[in-house]
Amino acid sequence: QAQLVESGGGLVQAGGSLRLSCAASGRTFSTITMGWFRQAPGKEREFVAAITWSGSSTEYADSVKGRFTISRDNVKNTVYLQMNSLKPEDTAVYYCTAGGTRVPRYWGQGTQVTVSS
Repeated sequence: QAQLVESGGGLVQAGGSLRLSCAASGRTFSTITMGWFRQAPGKEREFVAAITWSGSSTEYADSVKGRFTISRDNVKNTVYLQMNSLKPEDTAVYYCTAGGTRVPRYWGQGTQVTVSS
């Protein structure tokens, strides 16, 4: 059974950094697009970033461009989200996704990121 497990969330001050990891298992994720979504309290889930299977192409939401970087290691079946210059509005549950950029097939359980002002 395909499974995505996120880690690396936590509490950080505004301006700080966090690195999220997502370990994939149960199928071959190295050949499909992977990404991240987030959901803030009282808001709809939104796209954050995505990366193609080869890592040659990435896409970001305008709100995180220049601050977040998505990457992947297909040997480890892991995708990362490096988050710098964090803002309180980045506070959300972050979900790892796979199998599509805007309509992913697979979802992780989520990891909480809280940015204090």
